Amino acid sequence: MPDLAPLLTPDRHELVELVRDLHSQASPWVPSGLGNHLHWGPQPQIQSSVLSLRRHNQVLEHATGDFTVTVEAGMALSELQAVLAERGQWLPIDPPLAGPSSIGGVVARGVSGPLRHKAMGLKDQVIGISLLRSDGTTAHAGGQVVKNVAGYDLMRLLTGSWGSLALITQLTLRTQPLPNHRLCFAVKGSLPSLQQLRQDLLLHSPLALERLEWKHQAGEISLWLSLVSLNPEGLQQQQEQLKASLAPELNLQPLDWEPSPTDVEKEPWLLRIGVEPQRSDDLLGLAAIKPWTLQLGAASGLGLATGQAASHQVAELRQHCESLEGYLTVLQAPQGQDIQAWGNAPARPIIEAVKRQFDPLQQLSRGRLPGVAPVQAVRA
Repeated sequence: MPDLAPLLTPDRHELVELVRDLHSQASPWVPSGLGNHLHWGPQPQIQSSVLSLRRHNQVLEHATGDFTVTVEAGMALSELQAVLAERGQWLPIDPPLAGPSSIGGVVARGVSGPLRHKAMGLKDQVIGISLLRSDGTTAHAGGQVVKNVAGYDLMRLLTGSWGSLALITQLTLRTQPLPNHRLCFAVKGSLPSLQQLRQDLLLHSPLALERLEWKHQAGEISLWLSLVSLNPEGLQQQQEQLKASLAPELNLQPLDWEPSPTDVEKEPWLLRIGVEPQRSDDLLGLAAIKPWTLQLGAASGLGLATGQAASHQVAELRQHCESLEGYLTVLQAPQGQDIQAWGNAPARPIIEAVKRQFDPLQQLSRGRLPGVAPVQAVRA
């Protein structure tokens, strides 16, 4: 874990004044939800204060008819899902987690899981946001209904910003009905046959695919998918259609899978990868993926890699991802391994200009600005 100053946990009445005090002293600080993922990514500057919103943990409004929920950013994702489930709804997000995480922390990291295939990414699910700038100024954008998204798109700007621009204090998100029935499968066979199936499912299939992703584990590549329906008859019909669409050499195996955050607490390496969707097949054919357990969205080209490897193997995989018009971000690294979490993006000058506008004194998450290569490498 990073060597940071003690955790600050202000209540709703103390928050703004505390941030203003930190600003008057030009003190560095790190926005945080529950504080369980501070070791991910580039390490914040030593002796930065950590400002946690763990006491800001309430659902403010659940408009079931509009399928939206407004929530304080410090509420744990698991607790929010439990509240929504009582009304037959949920947030279709399944990020990788190394322990409990606040909904604000999930949005600030901006890392999605397999459910992005149907529900899209986090940026598409946040429709309203409230934030606190480094000088204590509050701001709001978006609205509390899906069609009301007026104003500057702070939702997309703050999603995946790693706390570098502002402290997210409230969020309004789209909810969806809880699926009544679900079936999950792994399809195994030769890579060319699986690639053809992927193309057919994406371009020509009437199936209600909740999830479609590549899976590489122990040298074997398979295609994982899940089907959902409002009734068992519809699900049975989809299953029959899926079986009918398979080439003879492909093998359909049922999976015991429920959508939930991926627990990566014990993984030595956790990498976020992305390639151009049409180039994902090229990545699967590379020897560089051999040491890794890999899940990669069949439509998005986005996914995660975990495993035990040397830092030069991470660098090799990063080079291949970049050659396929993609990227590799190191979220978690083993003890003693030094490697940059991310490199410089082509838009680095614009990113740094936005940072100066939001945080002129460079107080927030020093050394942790996505798109700008950190001076300090990732350390466990």
